[in-house]
Amino acid sequence: MDDAPLSVELRAVATSARRRAARDGDRQMDTAHLLHSLLENDPRVRDVLDGGSGDGRLVRVLGYLAQRSIGYGMRWRGSVEDSGALPVVPGLPGWSPSAAAAVNAATARARDRGVAQPNGTDLLAALAADPECRAAEVLRRAGVEPRELLAALPDQRRPVSCYGGDGTVAS
Repeated sequence: MDDAPLSVELRAVATSARRRAARDGDRQMDTAHLLHSLLENDPRVRDVLDGGSGDGRLVRVLGYLAQRSIGYGMRWRGSVEDSGALPVVPGLPGWSPSAAAAVNAATARARDRGVAQPNGTDLLAALAADPECRAAEVLRRAGVEPRELLAALPDQRRPVSCYGGDGTVAS
C-alpha cells in the first residue's frame, strides 16, 4: 500500500507493523500489528487507551499483543484477516483487507476533521470501529470495549462505525 496519504507518524507505525508482521512470520500486516505498533509509537493513543483509569487496560492490551508476537495465545498465523470491510484488495500486497480498510477509514475521518492526513487517534478509531478485525478482538479480550473506546476518542465527528452496512468503507 502506498503510505503517501499517511502522516510521518503513521508511516512510522506502518513501517513498524510491517517489520512486526515479518518477524512474526505472517504473510500480511493485519490490524493487530497496526494496533501494537500504534501503541508503541503514539503517546496520545496510549493516553486514550489508558484513559487515566489506572485499571491496567493498556498493560493488558500490550500483554495480549506481546503474547501473540511470541506465538502464544491468539492463533492467527497463516490466515488472512478479512472482516468483510473490503471485498477485494487489488494492489495492496502485504496488507490484510481489514488493515487497508482501517487506513482508508482513518483517512476519511481525518478529512472530516478538515486535515489531509490521519493521526494515531484516527487510526485507533478506525480499528475500534471494525468489530470483526483482529485489533478489536485484542481490545475485547483485554477488557476494552471498542465502542466505549470510540466514544472516548477526541474529535469523534464520524458516525460510531466507519463502515457501511454492506461492509464497505463509508466515505
